[in-house]
Amino acid sequence: MTDMKPQFIDYSGSRAPEKHSHGDHSLDLWEPMIVPKEAIDAEIDRLASLPKPNNGVRRSRIVHPRSVNEKAHSWAPGVDVSLDVLLPGERTKAVRQNSGVVNFCIQGGGSIVQNGRTTSCNRYDVVTTPSMWVHEYVNDTDEIQVRLRYSNGALLERLNIHYVDENPPAHGARDDDLTETAEEIHVDHASKYGAFQLTKEGAWLMPYEGLVNPPAAKVVSHHWPWERVKAELDKYAEGLDQSYEGRRLYLLYDPVTGRANGTTVNFFATITHRPAGISDRPHRHASAAMNYYFGGEGHSVVEGKEYAWKSGDFMFSAPGWAIHAHAADVGPVYELTIQDMPFCINNDCLLWQEDMTGPISLLGSHAGFETNREVLSKAS
Repeated sequence: MTDMKPQFIDYSGSRAPEKHSHGDHSLDLWEPMIVPKEAIDAEIDRLASLPKPNNGVRRSRIVHPRSVNEKAHSWAPGVDVSLDVLLPGERTKAVRQNSGVVNFCIQGGGSIVQNGRTTSCNRYDVVTTPSMWVHEYVNDTDEIQVRLRYSNGALLERLNIHYVDENPPAHGARDDDLTETAEEIHVDHASKYGAFQLTKEGAWLMPYEGLVNPPAAKVVSHHWPWERVKAELDKYAEGLDQSYEGRRLYLLYDPVTGRANGTTVNFFATITHRPAGISDRPHRHASAAMNYYFGGEGHSVVEGKEYAWKSGDFMFSAPGWAIHAHAADVGPVYELTIQDMPFCINNDCLLWQEDMTGPISLLGSHAGFETNREVLSKAS
């Protein structure tokens, strides 16, 4: 071990920013970029041609150039995304890790076995895997299974705390039948040495017995079948005309995430229906966003630069706090968007500006934004 010594680095006063955006913020944004469908298809073919790996996992991480030389290979600073391929009849070995996963099936189908529970999934279905759930992927169909797999593993790798167990206990060997919901969790929970209020303003003290025994919320896997999501999404989107100011999407929501508005405790997944000719208002948020387009064609404008995309393309569409907007040129556009919004809300850092001429809000702690949907409903 080298003889390292701590240093003092003077941060007194203002520090001149190295980079500017719009003259008012110091930003060092990862560049937006698109992985075209053709490149994805070629990588699927390459993975499918490999001998079966020892753990059954055929996987390529999609890596941003900013991350290539780092330990944590990621697509956004806090999110890693991989392309996973499973041939007909193949099954991966069981694994668990302390990172959560969102799976989006873009080709074929099959099933996922998680803590002994089997979930069948088809094309464009979304299935979540909570942290430390024993899971394996199965292709019991006649065609190749391809998934986009989103995880916060890269963030944990940057923190040097990513735990991956390739020899996990058998399915069902641990108790996951937790009964508490988010609404049932209370502060005074630890034991007979419970927490107590110290000041009238609301500051509390909690003993060690509470610190190491926090309440356990029921975080379980969920499945959003595309057929059912699409029926609701199309009905919703088609009922809104060009004057609607919001975005025609549904959040795939798990109520246990509460105010963080999550699909998991780390990510939200939304699916958007954008009719031809519809353009978003420019907006920005601290959470990073990535879009997989599986219908239509269009373009995005991010920090003043235009990016054209089509069905089958995958885009790092919005680095945190970049001004961006999306437009459908050939519709309808369908897209899955993943953001680390719940992570930001839970860290009380989710700045959001819905209209570039309007206020900046700290979502989750300050008042949010409204659309004109109620006005349109009354007018109709």
